[in-house]
Amino acid sequence: MMERTCHLKAGGIDMTMSNDDQHQDDVSRLHKMGYAQELSRTMGHFSNFAISFSIICILSGGVNSLAQGLSGAGGAALGIGWIVGGFAALIFALGMAQIASAFPTAGGLYHWSSILGGRFWGWLTAWMNLLGLITVLAAINVGTFNFFVGAFGPMLGIEAGYVPQLIFMITVTGLHALINHLGIKFTTRLTDLSGYLILAGTVVLTAVLFYSSPTHDFSRLWTFTNYSGDAGGGVWPQSGSMYLVFFLGLLLPIYTLTGYDASAHTSEETVGAAKRVPTAIIHSVFWAALFAWFFSCVFVMAIPDMDEAAKQGWNVFFYVMDARVPEALRTALYVMIFVAQFLCGLATVTSASRMTYAFARDDGLPGSKYLKAVSKRWRTPVAAIWTTAILAVAFTAYADAYSTVVSVTSIALYLSYAMPIAAGLFAYGRTWKEMGPWDMGPLFRVVAVLCILMAGVIFYVGVQPPNQLALKVLAVIGGLTLLAWFGLEARRFKGPPVGDRIAERAAAISEAEAALDAK
Repeated sequence: MMERTCHLKAGGIDMTMSNDDQHQDDVSRLHKMGYAQELSRTMGHFSNFAISFSIICILSGGVNSLAQGLSGAGGAALGIGWIVGGFAALIFALGMAQIASAFPTAGGLYHWSSILGGRFWGWLTAWMNLLGLITVLAAINVGTFNFFVGAFGPMLGIEAGYVPQLIFMITVTGLHALINHLGIKFTTRLTDLSGYLILAGTVVLTAVLFYSSPTHDFSRLWTFTNYSGDAGGGVWPQSGSMYLVFFLGLLLPIYTLTGYDASAHTSEETVGAAKRVPTAIIHSVFWAALFAWFFSCVFVMAIPDMDEAAKQGWNVFFYVMDARVPEALRTALYVMIFVAQFLCGLATVTSASRMTYAFARDDGLPGSKYLKAVSKRWRTPVAAIWTTAILAVAFTAYADAYSTVVSVTSIALYLSYAMPIAAGLFAYGRTWKEMGPWDMGPLFRVVAVLCILMAGVIFYVGVQPPNQLALKVLAVIGGLTLLAWFGLEARRFKGPPVGDRIAERAAAISEAEAALDAK
């Protein structure tokens, strides 16, 4: 049988390695970090890219959250906002890529922070990232429900409401968990499809809106208009500061461009992870931001009346589609968007469950004995999958305001992205001297400083009215987290294996792998 090979670059030199060789190299790296190869390592480069691209899903957040931008600073919130937000996310992606290449493990951010910043920093990063992943799953599926009602509600006789939303959440999130339960191969087939669907769907949607618009006023893309208060449908409270409403509008690209940590979380299921994961993270952000910018610019130019569109608030997407696109074509596009949004939630369950599994593997969670268990048949962390799904539904049952969920998600995720990067800044060249094959050199320090500054801005913007509840939610969770750490975890939690603990786990690693491989 002819052995398949992959052509890669590392350090500027072309290298050709067989899949088997790469797999062995991946397992060897994992063993050196003190972990067994329990999950099924079958994902290729595109699959690792597609899982992040699927969560970013510009047909999900980029559609459902349009009002956050337009009802703030008007057309410039999209035309300029996506450039600013895309640049910010790309800087974070570069910082994460540097560390992901050096430490290609599931639950990457937790592991990175622990190695580079210590037990407490890693433990806190894990909780922030889990909070972000669970709330982003909730936000995605709430947004999908809102889209479903707006697109198909009239013909199906379904209206928005607490009970219909909860039923929808339970059904859709349950399907996500079931598909993930049945193995990574099944899941990646669907997320690969999602990657192509998002790219093709965005192109088609953009083209339809462009050609169905009688005129194209490009000046709208850099025109600032204060639509806060009633002028913007009440999405944002009245403010006399154009700077503030523009920054509030940045929650549209910042929220949409989250979830690319999924490439890192599935490192232990990716062949050639040290080389492929970093580029997958960067490419998912770059291409998502570029396609989202094109779509958003055309969307703004397709608006019949800017003032009327702003007043539509959360209904602005349907207002424009109803005005510009024929019904039959509109319905077909809605079906395509709904499928993409469903697959977005599917990929998010994958990412969140791998973070849960990795943290539990080091006994960082209550019930770790069950949450770290891997199904012998499916090679997936079944308990972790279903637990994250249940928690997302439970969170939605309490915090059902979409804008609040989006704010909590954006803050928690970007703080968890910044924390290992900040630790890397202080460890770089000191305690962290061995880099991975993807290495930007001393430029990492500049990237790290920018990430820390931008995380502070995102936090400040995310807790502005009407999202004061986000600050309360974060404060309560932060207080409980610190209480748990100083009350119990500081003495109990050991963190990921380092030094002699890695050697001590050699026998346990062999036993774990043999048990899963046994027929």
